[in-house]
Parts: sequence; structure tokens; C-alpha cells
Amino acid sequence: MPRFLRLVLPAIAAVAAAIGLTAVSTPAYAATLTAVSGFGSNPGNLTMYSYRPDGLPANAPLVVAMHGCTQNATDYFTNAGWRKYADLWRFALVLPEQKSANNSSSCFNWFETGDTARGGGEALSVKQMVDYAATNYQVDRGRVYVTGLSAGAAMTAVMLATYPDVFAGGAIMAGLPYRCATSTTSAFSCMNPGVDKTPAAWGDLVRAAYSGYTGTRPRVSIWHGTSDTTVAPANATELRDQWTNVLGVSQTPTSTSSLPGGTSLANYADKVKVYLVSGMTHATPVDPGSATEQCGTAGTYYKDTICSSYYQARDWGLDGGGTTPTATASPTASPTPSSTPSSTPSAGPCVRASNYAHVTAGRAHQSGGYTYANGSNQAMGLYNVFITHGLRQTGPNYYVLADTAC
Repeated sequence: MPRFLRLVLPAIAAVAAAIGLTAVSTPAYAATLTAVSGFGSNPGNLTMYSYRPDGLPANAPLVVAMHGCTQNATDYFTNAGWRKYADLWRFALVLPEQKSANNSSSCFNWFETGDTARGGGEALSVKQMVDYAATNYQVDRGRVYVTGLSAGAAMTAVMLATYPDVFAGGAIMAGLPYRCATSTTSAFSCMNPGVDKTPAAWGDLVRAAYSGYTGTRPRVSIWHGTSDTTVAPANATELRDQWTNVLGVSQTPTSTSSLPGGTSLANYADKVKVYLVSGMTHATPVDPGSATEQCGTAGTYYKDTICSSYYQARDWGLDGGGTTPTATASPTASPTPSSTPSSTPSAGPCVRASNYAHVTAGRAHQSGGYTYANGSNQAMGLYNVFITHGLRQTGPNYYVLADTAC
């Protein structure tokens, strides 16, 4: 063998060995979704799945993510985008799964009183999963969040109401207010056309879920497609009314802005946020792609609009920065101050009228029998002459709800 080969081959072998060792020790996506048994008494008879990224540090955050009807934990884990950010930013996931024996459509039973009360049923099963993760994965109990789609979103509202001492925040994707329904029959009317209650009446239902609780309550995000015919967009307004009342803030946003994918954001004192995705049907918003802000897989209940998991994870500070995603103030047609919505509703007079009158006057528009404010796309409820709202213009063809100011 030539002398130079005798000298070079050992070096090549060493490099190859090093590469091989690196590939074995830090494989991409080596962690897997794992079924967990024995996590508690499990009165709701749910299945627990967990995901712990490689290199998960002690005191990492935890996100509980709940699937919708006809889905399962693997489906939501694979398509909703949460795995990408768990790997990227190192937090744990818990994915409860419904059994067909409990519900023929695999829906979480958000409408059954026995499953939506503190200390029992499915709500307690989910809480026991959090306890298991806190003990066995050493996650930070102060940074536990919950989210879900449809029935999973309604169950998210259940968890925020019944266990405000467990969760720091929640994101309700195409969901419904807590205790909107207490039976299968009433569940359908809650879903569509929706149930209208005063903010105080909605808030009382949450306060009764843990009577006497005086501690800090979780922040709430509400995501909804404006063309959702399964769970009517009016539910986004009712959810807003419920949680702004519970958290003690006005039903008038302190600021409004625009995000990608035709998404409008109304911010209520950083305690409640409402994201309306223009034209989206009943789905989790995703944005397939390899960029940091892209995630998920488009499908039946996953619509290619905006990566909600990215924006929600950043809003919760799971990226380590604790910063809210950058949003563009709306409208953006002109850089002059007069065209940018003010953080306080002072740009124009407040007009109170029926939804029908608002649409007729050009302050709002209707889609699928529901009314939305022009510009902000805030849900106003059914398109008729009976429901009234106050609207304030904050820019050219841009209106925000101002019920308490009119």
C-alpha cells in the first residue's frame, strides 16, 4: 500500500466513525409518540399519549393538545404542527385520546355534566395526565398550556374553567363556551346556530366551575374560521364574551391587527385574543412548509391558511423569548396614522344598530347567515334585525366592536 494511503486511511476512518457516532447519538426526530398507562384513576376512561423530544430539559413547558371528533391523538400529533415546535423549542406534549366506547364519533364529551366538572370524568382524567407529566417528565407546573380542535376545543374551555390553577393559558380552535350545552340535544344547537348569553351569564358558568377560586386565571386565545358551518363563528363572539368577563376586561379590543392567511387578531388587554381566519371552514389553521413559521399538513380538518401552532407557541413564550408574534396593524393601505386602527376606539363615532342595518350601511358584511365587522372581521352573530352591536370606525372600511362604548 502506498505510504500516503497508509497515512490518510486512518484519518478517513476516524472521520467516518465520528460521523457515524454523531448520527447515532442525535438522530432527527428519534422521539416518538408513546402511549402511557397507569397515569391515574382515569374516571373518564381516556387514553394518554405523550411526546418528549430528545434533550428535553428539566422544567420544560407542557402543552396538552386534544383532537376533534373522528380524529385521534396520532392524527392531531402528525398534522397540527405541535411536534415541530416541541422539537425546535424543547417542550413536552400530552395528547389525550377519546375512546369510541365513550363516544361513537370519538368526540370528547364536552356536553356531559359528569365529564365537565372539576374532580370527575374526562376533565379529571386530563388533569391526571398533567400530574403524571409533572412528576415523571419534570415539566414546569407554572407553564402548562392546553389547546384543541372542535370537541377538543370545547374540552379546552372545560379545562380552563374547571382547573384554572393548573393551566397558564389555553387556545380554543373552533370551539364553544364552557357549559353552553349539558346534553347531546343542546350540543347541536350550541354548535349551530349558537347560543347568545350576556358576558356576565357566560362568566358565571365559569366561576361556578371552581367556586371560590381567587387565584390567577389562564389567558385565553380563540381561533375560528369565518366560514365554519359546523361550529358557527358566532361561538367565537360568545367565547370572547365569556372569557373577557371572567378575566375582567372589556369586550372592546384594546388593539387590532392583521396576520398572514387572512387572519385578523383582536387583542383584549393581552388576556383574551381572538383570531378570525377569513374564509376558513371547520379546521385547525396550518401552513405547510419548512420555514420556521410554517407547520402542519393540509387535510380535511387542517386548512392551509396560517400556522396557528407557531403563533400560539410564541404567544405563550415557548420559543424562549416570551414575545408575541409580530403583527401588521390593519389596515395597511396607507402609512398615515389616520389609516391605522387605534389602540383606543377614538377614531370615529360609535354606531349602535342591528346586524342587518350594519350590513346595509356598509359597516359589516354577512357570510353564511352570520355577520362580521368590515376590516377586523370580528364575529357579530346572526344576520338579522334582532341582534344589535356597537361599531366604531378606526380606519377606512375598518370597524371594531364597541358595545360598551356606545
